[in-house]
Amino acid sequence: MRMVHLAPGAGGGFYCENCVRDAMMLRQLCRLGHDAIALPMYLPAGPEQQDIPKGPLFFGGINVYLQQKLGLFRHTPRWLDAILDSPRLLSRAARQAGVSNVKQLGQTTISMLQGEHGKQVKELERLIEWLILPENRPDVVVLSNALLMGVAGPIRQKLGCAVVSLLQDEDGFIDGLGQPWSGQVWELMRRCAAEVDLFVAVSRYYQKLMAEKLALPTERIQAAYPGLELSDYPAGRKNAGILTLGYLARLCPDNGFDLLVDAVIGLAAEPGLPAVRLIASGGQTAADSAYIDSVKEKIQAAGLQERVEFREDFSLDSRKTFFQTIDLVCVPFRKPAAYGLCVLESMASGVGFIAPAAGVFPEYADCSGAGILVEPNSCPHLMAALRGLICNPAKIHDMGQKGRQAAQQHFDIKINSKQYLNLLEGVMRK
Repeated sequence: MRMVHLAPGAGGGFYCENCVRDAMMLRQLCRLGHDAIALPMYLPAGPEQQDIPKGPLFFGGINVYLQQKLGLFRHTPRWLDAILDSPRLLSRAARQAGVSNVKQLGQTTISMLQGEHGKQVKELERLIEWLILPENRPDVVVLSNALLMGVAGPIRQKLGCAVVSLLQDEDGFIDGLGQPWSGQVWELMRRCAAEVDLFVAVSRYYQKLMAEKLALPTERIQAAYPGLELSDYPAGRKNAGILTLGYLARLCPDNGFDLLVDAVIGLAAEPGLPAVRLIASGGQTAADSAYIDSVKEKIQAAGLQERVEFREDFSLDSRKTFFQTIDLVCVPFRKPAAYGLCVLESMASGVGFIAPAAGVFPEYADCSGAGILVEPNSCPHLMAALRGLICNPAKIHDMGQKGRQAAQQHFDIKINSKQYLNLLEGVMRK
C-alpha cells in the first residue's frame, strides 16, 4: 500500500501527542513493508518524526499566515514562498506558537477548511501537483486530524484515491476559538466530512463525541487505539526511595499542571505524611511562559524548590528515564482528553496513573486496573487520591504491574497496526 500521511508539525517545542502517534504508526507500517510517507504541514517535523520517511513541507506556517492577511502573498512566485518555508524561519515561528489572537486563528481555520475556495488555494494546488506525480501518487491519503479536511475534496476529485481522517482532540481547539468562529468551523467540518471515506478515532469516547459533533452515523467513525512499540519502554523503577510523581504534557493551564502543584504543596503541609517529589516535563509554547513563571513562584513560596524538578528534554530516550524514576504519572487535564498518550506510555513502563474521570481515562482504567480516577478540576479530590497512595507502596506496585499487562494486551502497536491496516484496506476496496 502506498500511503501519504499529512501531518502538521509542532516544531518540537512541546510533547505533541499527535506527532508521537503519527510517527509510531508510520514507523510500524514501514516495518511491515508498506510505502508510507509523511508530508509535514505548517511547521517542520519534530524530533519524534526524524527517522520516518518524509516528503517536502506543504502549507508552511508563514506562507499560510501571510496569504491569510495580505492578498499580495496569494500570487507570489514559488521561489519566494520557498524562502518563507525555510526550516530556520519556520523554527523561529514555532517558538511563537500559541500567541496568535483568536480572531486570526478562527479566520485561518475557516479558510483552510474552505479548501480551493480559501485564501491558501495556492498551497493546495502545490500539494495536488506533488501528489499527482506518478512516483508520488498514493492509494490512500490520511489526514492527521479533521481540521485538514479542506484538502479532502480536491484530493479525491483530482487523484481518485481514498481519504481517511484521524480524529484526536479537535474539539478542544475548535471550542476554544469561541463564537462566532467555533460555530462556523463546526458547520464547515460537517460539510467537509462528506468528502472523507472514513474517520478513525483514537478512543471509543472520542468516536461517540465526534459522531455527534460532525452529525455522522457511528459507522462512519471507527475507534482504534494507536498503540505503542512496547520494546521502547523498559519496565521497572531504577531508583527506590521518596515517592515520585510524574507530569508529562505541555505545561499549560488546560493540562492542569497548577492543580498538581497545588496538590503537592497541600500534601507537604500536612503533618505526618511522607515526602513527595514531582518531576515535570513536556515543554511549552511562548504563550505558556507567564503561566509557568506563576507556578514556579508558588513552588518557591512553599519552599519546595528541592522537591519539584523541571526536565526540558522530552525525547523518547528522556521519557524512558522519566518513567523509570517515577512511581505514578498524574496529568489532571481540565478538559476531557481523547487520547492521553502519557498514560499509555506510563502503563507500558509499568507505572500506574491518576487521571480525571472524563474523556478516555475511564476506558483505560476499566481495561487495566492501573489507574485511579478523580473528579476533574478538583484539587481536593486529587489530594485525597494521592494521600491514599502515599502510604501504600504495595498498591502503587500493583497498579504498575497491571498497567504493563494491559499495555501488552491492548496497546501493542504490532497488533493495533493490523487493525488500522484492515480499516485502510476496507476503504480502498469500496
